[in-house]
Amino acid sequence: MTDLVPFSGHTLCNSKSELGEGPTFDPGTGTAWWFNITGQQLHELHLDSGRKTSHSLPFLGSVLAVIDPLRQLIASDQGLFIRDTKDFKLSHFARLEDKPGNRSNDGRVHPCGALWIGTMGRKAEKHAGAIYHVARNRVTKLYSNITIPNGICFSPDGAAAYFTDTDVNHLMRVELDPLTALPTGDPVLLSDESANPGGIDGAVCDADGLIWNARWGAGAVEVYKPDGQKVARYALPASQPSCPAFVGAKAERLLVTSARQGLNDAEHAADPHAGKTFELGIQVKGRFEPAFRL
Repeated sequence: MTDLVPFSGHTLCNSKSELGEGPTFDPGTGTAWWFNITGQQLHELHLDSGRKTSHSLPFLGSVLAVIDPLRQLIASDQGLFIRDTKDFKLSHFARLEDKPGNRSNDGRVHPCGALWIGTMGRKAEKHAGAIYHVARNRVTKLYSNITIPNGICFSPDGAAAYFTDTDVNHLMRVELDPLTALPTGDPVLLSDESANPGGIDGAVCDADGLIWNARWGAGAVEVYKPDGQKVARYALPASQPSCPAFVGAKAERLLVTSARQGLNDAEHAADPHAGKTFELGIQVKGRFEPAFRL
């Protein structure tokens, strides 16, 4: 078992999200973005100044991707939308699926500019979700019968994708065409975490190909080599970390969202930082997330 490194970071945002998720960073503006999915909020934090803004949304948003300085792509329970960064207007871009009982969850942009995005039942109904590939406005279903899609991230060369169904807790790897982000083979098991505490949640892949995964229910970020070997575990002061993102001028810092969803009164009292957003407190060799290519 890899030793747990004590938390040496700090709280970036004291706002407690019911379900903090989908963090990303825009290096052009020095701004970190993340969602409170169930609260229908988009959070904006300018790292250098500490200026924080919360934007209300008309849907359950979960993933944001930069398109250009004037536009962002947002994945939600109502499909994909383009958000104007000046007037905050939203315009419908594409439909993911015809399942009103579902919402979007985890997703990342591939180096080629395509998006992988997962969907799931609003109450995590078994096998209700899927993982989709979005290239421009074309949506292709990749994997069906997913309960809680998570861990979506890509190797630095774009030749591999990683993902999980948190309900199963198997970290999977699949070979890709790096020019399209479409699979070229079947997914293979990288790490079976079903016997270990907590669940594989959101993940990012750094410049060396290491996979940084938020371990929901275990209060930690865990690090895997591309062959699935777990090489590090870093503690967080909240039991339900949900997703990491590389932030900072050189993508050298790691932001981690968390959640307080599902905690009863006693668990809330024992987990007072649940739902806050943290910086891990170590230097990493991160990569900025690519822009979504229209």
